[in-house]
Amino acid sequence: MLFGGSWAQQEGSECIKANAQSCGECIQVAEKCGWCTDENFLRDGESKTVRCDDIGSLSAKKCVKIENPRGNINININKDVTNRKKDQADKLKPEQITQIQPQKLTLNLRSGEPLTFNLKFKRAEDYPIDLYYLMDLSFSMKDDLENVKNLGTHLMREMQEITSDFRIGFGSFVEKTVMPYISTTPARLANPCIGNYNCTSPFSYKNVLSLTNDGNQFNNLVSQQQISGNLDSPEGGFDAIMQVAVCEIGWRNVTRLLVFSTDAGFHFAGDGKLGGIVLPNDGKCHLENNMYTMSHYYDYPSIAHLVQKLSDHNIQTIFAVTEEFQPVYKELKNLIPKSAVGTLSSNSSNVIKLIIDSYNSLSSEVILENSRVPEGVTISYKSVCKNGVTGTGEGGRKCSNISIGDEVSFQISVESTKCPSHNSETIKIKPLGFTEEVEVVLNFICECECSKGGVPNSKDCHNGNGTLECGACKCNAGRIGGKCECSKDELRTEDLDANCRRDNGTDICSNNGECVCGTCECKTRENPAEIYNGKYCECDNFNCDRSGNKLCGGHGQCECRMCVCEANYTGSACDCSLDTSTCLAKNGQICNGRGTCECGECKCTNPKFQGSTCEICPTCPGVCPEHKDCVQCRAFGGEGDKLACEQSCGYLTLVKSFPLTHCKERDANDCWFYYTFAVRNDTPEAYVVEELGMWPSVVIGRLWAWPGPSAEIGRKGVARGHGVALSHALKTNGPRSTQPRHVISIYF
Repeated sequence: MLFGGSWAQQEGSECIKANAQSCGECIQVAEKCGWCTDENFLRDGESKTVRCDDIGSLSAKKCVKIENPRGNINININKDVTNRKKDQADKLKPEQITQIQPQKLTLNLRSGEPLTFNLKFKRAEDYPIDLYYLMDLSFSMKDDLENVKNLGTHLMREMQEITSDFRIGFGSFVEKTVMPYISTTPARLANPCIGNYNCTSPFSYKNVLSLTNDGNQFNNLVSQQQISGNLDSPEGGFDAIMQVAVCEIGWRNVTRLLVFSTDAGFHFAGDGKLGGIVLPNDGKCHLENNMYTMSHYYDYPSIAHLVQKLSDHNIQTIFAVTEEFQPVYKELKNLIPKSAVGTLSSNSSNVIKLIIDSYNSLSSEVILENSRVPEGVTISYKSVCKNGVTGTGEGGRKCSNISIGDEVSFQISVESTKCPSHNSETIKIKPLGFTEEVEVVLNFICECECSKGGVPNSKDCHNGNGTLECGACKCNAGRIGGKCECSKDELRTEDLDANCRRDNGTDICSNNGECVCGTCECKTRENPAEIYNGKYCECDNFNCDRSGNKLCGGHGQCECRMCVCEANYTGSACDCSLDTSTCLAKNGQICNGRGTCECGECKCTNPKFQGSTCEICPTCPGVCPEHKDCVQCRAFGGEGDKLACEQSCGYLTLVKSFPLTHCKERDANDCWFYYTFAVRNDTPEAYVVEELGMWPSVVIGRLWAWPGPSAEIGRKGVARGHGVALSHALKTNGPRSTQPRHVISIYF
């Protein structure tokens, strides 16, 4: 379990801070948040909001049942892109051609969890094209009209190189039929041109020929057209573009091209006020007998309005304009996606080349757009284009330099930050200028699976005042409390507050919580690992003693402001180790028998000794000389001085046997005596050789051995120190002799 400030990252704080009252609220906070449905999960004083935490924290708190729904993607329609050749015998209808895959998906979105799917686009060969030629027929375009009269058959012949299914249409425009755009005198209305020119009456927009595959019909009808005239230089082309986009003029669900040909600028929204027209353009079709009839009633459309309508109807625009107005229309192109600008010669003689070049430019680029997304939903794109070129951000929406037959892909991520008002929404994703689109159904995971098994008006929720779901009570309207035990009107009354005061004190919930319906609900802290709990929120797990800047020394858990130490540790901060292995001296005794082991460290009781295991004694003369007198008097002193010896040397326990560690000392009569000194269980002991002058040894076969810690070699049978001596007997009385005359001792 994680306690105290040891969690630097505080990963669950976002979930805790949300104060989610139900599982559904919890899973909308963030992807990492889960809800514990264990009935006995909460401790005294904990609010049900504690059930909402990050998954790791809930697991660390021993929660068994965690509600953590995940999002997923289902592909509903997934037809393969079409591999079609222009010279293929069996021609496909436009609706049978697929350039984008998949076509429909369903995304089940969990808040904060992005879902990513791949979208494939392949530019089909021999894809049908509809082209509508919209021409300015004001007086300055009289030379251009002559060159356009044969455009139909010439253009159809050239377009055969691109597609075998090509249709063409024609429309014209001049200006709004009100002052000050035209002269409204009867004579000027009949013939707006001056001099000997016979011009037709001014008009706003006329659909001359709906889309057809008959190039000769195009030529015939265009040949019958006449130039008109107006007063000001900008023309009413925007009115015409709007009607072409929204009216039924024969558009199919194929590539749609609009060629806008002019040698002048354009009026846009707001300019209608000059003629007393203030109503905004309604973006609807107003054609009667192929003539726009509401130019005097509605203002010009705005650029943004045109962008929307052109996009909605998948129309790609080619602005064929003279050199003089190139800068103006290039700026306009930057505002209208999937549009191109070509330089029209003074008499439109290069219009076919301009159209083909512009079409190739437009069709070599695919740009994805999506319909409006619900509030709280975001979409991001990553493109994987030709030759492995990738793009992100706005660049992730498009791929360029795509040839016929090339295949590119897009990684599209959809993420929701909250549940919208409707649990299901649909968005459309499509390449600009193409009629095909991908339908994406968004289902939002706003409730937990466990809520389906909720028990309405459960008796466990204070006699039916709430629904028991996901391990907690979801209170009915007007009810509150962990078990919905009281109404909101009963909150903060004195009787209820009295139940939240410990030992009749003045502090409500120990100032660490709120009294709700007579029960303390403890505060949550910035660090989710730090918890208040207890009936009166009197306990916490972060206000315990510290050692080494660690709560409970890092060797225990803080429970109700007291450290509960791990095994082998004690102390208020669990900083005292009970392990004595660090106190063992070289002789195997704890603190060399001259101290006590406290918290894993030796405290030397004999002031002469020091060091980590009380083995260092700078002033000691040596163990053997130090205890010589007491060993001598206790073992060999005689009757006269026995009482004084017992008084001064009573600390020493005497054992007469062969010693383990050898001490050799000379008495007053020049006799040698031998003993071993040791401290066992805090009691000094001397192991003494019983007879004076006797050499202590143990015969093992032909080797004599005794233990000790030195490596001193003596000659002629005399060996001193501590260690193990291996003695080899040199026999002088023959092979059967058992007593050595000479001894060689080796110590190590």
